[in-house]
Amino acid sequence: MLTAADRPADPPRRRRRLTEKVSWSTTTILILCAVTVLLPLYVTISMAFKTTGQAVDGNAFSLPAPFSIDGFVQAWNLTRFPVGAGISLFVTAGTVVATIVLAAFASYAIVRNWDRKLFRYSFFYLLAAMFIPFPVVALPQIQLTGRLGLDNPVGVVLLATMFQLSFSVLLFTAFLRSIPIELEESARIDGATTWQTFWKLIFPLLAPMSATVGIFAFLYAWNDFMLPSLIISDPNLQTLPVRQNLFQTQFSNNYNVSFASYLMAMAPAILAYLFTQRWVMEGVTQGAVKG
Repeated sequence: MLTAADRPADPPRRRRRLTEKVSWSTTTILILCAVTVLLPLYVTISMAFKTTGQAVDGNAFSLPAPFSIDGFVQAWNLTRFPVGAGISLFVTAGTVVATIVLAAFASYAIVRNWDRKLFRYSFFYLLAAMFIPFPVVALPQIQLTGRLGLDNPVGVVLLATMFQLSFSVLLFTAFLRSIPIELEESARIDGATTWQTFWKLIFPLLAPMSATVGIFAFLYAWNDFMLPSLIISDPNLQTLPVRQNLFQTQFSNNYNVSFASYLMAMAPAILAYLFTQRWVMEGVTQGAVKG
């Protein structure tokens, strides 16, 4: 008969399972948070595929019977979806690229020149800008863009980039401090200039954090309503969120059309996050741990 000392030891994985305990309070909170997100998403999808009669019957949780795409067709035509999507894509792509490049430049200069007051105070200045709400500076921005002829999507790209710069620099600087400076010194010994060191060595290492900054900039620029509505003067050049505002005024009872339009507009943001969430989490964790 085997004694306790003679029995084979449990594998490490099994021992880990035995010691782990389920936190039911945390699990319950996570389930409730998931429900608050999934339930509205279900209602949006369900209402989008209903007919007008089904959409106003007062039962938002019922399944479409039968499925109808009339709401998508009407929303496509009413909002001129291809034009609005093209403008939103231009604004979003421009904001993402400009934010990543400018924030990476600024963060690299700040981190590698932290002992100089100009760069250190510039960092604090950018952080202070995060606490200034947009309505406070809305009127001056509207007047400035109008006088400079930037009351168009290009002006929205410039302003959106500036508003994203503070948070992006904060993320990049945290990540750059975890990169050993010995790597740059080795590159300089081999004859690399500062420009070559940044583009060929540092910027590729910033890929995880660039993905994090990019997805935040994408979600902000694609979903923003206030900035384009205030800056862009030509209604034909408005982005999708602004074009959808007509459903809250002229077509307030066409719920199936409204939800179809909302679903088409938010689908790119959902897909972008689903495909990039791995890089987002990797960038956040690597930026938080020095290594």
